[in-house]
Amino acid sequence: MSTPTPCDILLLAQTCVTQDDARTIIDDAAVAVGGGAVLAVGPRAAVAPAWAPARTIDLGEALLMPGLVNAHTHASMTLLRGLADDLPLMQWLTQHIFPVEQKLTPELVHLGALLGCAEMLRTGTTGFCDMYLMEHAVARAVDQAGLRARVGEVVFAFPSPAYKDQDQALDVIRALHDAYRDHPRIGCAVMPHAVYTTTPALLERTLALADELSLPLNVHLAESASETAQCLEQHGRRPVAHLHALGLLGPRTLAAHCVDLTADEIALLAATGTRVAHNPESNMKLASGSCPVQQLLDAGVVVGLGTDGPCSNNNLNMFCEMGSAALLQKVLRMDPTALPAQTVLDMATRLGAACLDWPDVGAIAPGMRADLTALDLAQPGLQPMYNPVSHAVYAAHGGEVCMTMVEGRVLYHDGAWPELDYPAILAEVRAAARWVRRQFAGAGA
Repeated sequence: MSTPTPCDILLLAQTCVTQDDARTIIDDAAVAVGGGAVLAVGPRAAVAPAWAPARTIDLGEALLMPGLVNAHTHASMTLLRGLADDLPLMQWLTQHIFPVEQKLTPELVHLGALLGCAEMLRTGTTGFCDMYLMEHAVARAVDQAGLRARVGEVVFAFPSPAYKDQDQALDVIRALHDAYRDHPRIGCAVMPHAVYTTTPALLERTLALADELSLPLNVHLAESASETAQCLEQHGRRPVAHLHALGLLGPRTLAAHCVDLTADEIALLAATGTRVAHNPESNMKLASGSCPVQQLLDAGVVVGLGTDGPCSNNNLNMFCEMGSAALLQKVLRMDPTALPAQTVLDMATRLGAACLDWPDVGAIAPGMRADLTALDLAQPGLQPMYNPVSHAVYAAHGGEVCMTMVEGRVLYHDGAWPELDYPAILAEVRAAARWVRRQFAGAGA
């Protein structure tokens, strides 16, 4: 009999949804973790005897699965959650959100990001893509909390709290990239906000910077019919065609929302290899429209899933987002077979990771990073279980998450965040909320 191989952690669970290439589901499962990676996965009887773990975590009656990937959000907007609801997109942005954001500080952005990280860990998200102001403060929070993230300073044609002009905006991006170019969990991207908040010349400059630094490019695109009308009036082209003419579409680009699309634009996104981050709950809440996800997937577009910001959602809960994505496509197409549960789970794991250029994230298989989460199957809403993928998409709401691990480190377990002082964060958030109320009142809300 061979000597067991040392590993850091051995996870045991009733069921494991691996999301590997074969979409293998394992009953009475074991996962060996070491060096931040998955070393082995399989039935407990086969895997457990082969490993000598420093720590064993028996999750019992649990569903172990890859951590969810939030492909588009603005995490620090946790501090603005619920401030301006039930408004159209442009009114919400220009009259309420932008004025308050101009008064934010790095300390507030950092605090909001920490709260967002705690919320994401609590609901099974292990990695996310973040576009916001003073993104160096977000990156610092991600580093502290232990999640995986792709971060980018949002680029506007007008000043922000992080920069006074466009030249300085690009310098901020370079500095962020320099600071995190070798970080194991944090990467950067160039993130022009949208067609309606930039200029053609600025969009071309952001593309040149992405080329210079070999970074991905993220942008809000075709988010509403009003955006399309404005783009037609100002540039004589619809948003997708406008970005294509400027050279911004391509396999480096991740476009958020993509609600107002024609069949030709779907074909163009597919032909250029442009990826899409779908944000169903935000799009519904702002009445922006419905992204034609099934058509995009059928055309070969890589589509991930995101929450958008917690001020337009109003949460960072990817389990809720999965259910909404599936149900919205079915009623949009009047077809109950549209966007089935397995496809939605792929969007929240494997495809979301592909959107963020994380080839070793999104599945539980040897060599993949150990970014995992687990659901407590003893919860009444998850009993009985016939199909674990169906449960993850249609039955779970995120509150059943009992463990979340990133890079082999347990960051949430049974109500506790080992790497975060959550009571202290909560106290700071309550104090910050009083400041936000004063600023929001000053913005004329």
